[in-house]
Amino acid sequence: MKQPIWLIGVTLLAAAGVVGAEEMKVKVTSDLGSVTVEHNGQPVEIKRNQDPDNRIAEDYQQTSRECPPFCVQPIQLLPGVHTIGEIELLKMLKARAQGVDAFLLIDSRTPDWFNKGTIPSAVNIPWTKLYPGSSTFDPFVAETLLLDEFGVKKEGGLFNFRQAKKLVLFCNGPWCGQSPTNIKALVALGYPADKIYWYRGGMQMWHTLGLTTVEPS
Repeated sequence: MKQPIWLIGVTLLAAAGVVGAEEMKVKVTSDLGSVTVEHNGQPVEIKRNQDPDNRIAEDYQQTSRECPPFCVQPIQLLPGVHTIGEIELLKMLKARAQGVDAFLLIDSRTPDWFNKGTIPSAVNIPWTKLYPGSSTFDPFVAETLLLDEFGVKKEGGLFNFRQAKKLVLFCNGPWCGQSPTNIKALVALGYPADKIYWYRGGMQMWHTLGLTTVEPS
């Protein structure tokens, strides 16, 4: 029995792996659908929520928080520090996954916020661990982070930042001072500003765009 033309077309598409494949309707850009990173040893695909009825998480619906401390942060935080958005961060994550870039993605929020969900592959280094003005600041912990996590060396009692890692920091959004506090503390210690990248939009914009989050295991 001769097959209808439309059925022949469907058969050919299926053979090519086209039919049955989920088409991504909500991309990041027209040519960037998703980025896969490693989080806790497992691959995680970062993409926008595909549900057109999805709504922003309740924690990020509030528009008005007292300032101070929740003041709107400037675009240029400090001279030399790179301010980036979602596309720039995703491209950096893609490049890192391909082995052509290397950096540490830091969630500067306190653990109570971090535990609600974070950007895949981020590590939690709260602002309280690097800022000397914090009531829980421990200089030994701060130094350990610099030496063991950030690639800083210590020579003759002084920090050497020549091989320090590239860092990308973020927190809750343009109204959040946690990552700016971390960045200012690092630069005050001598960390090269041009090795620091700040994702200003933070979790506020990440949620607003429906991008993938993960909860700590």
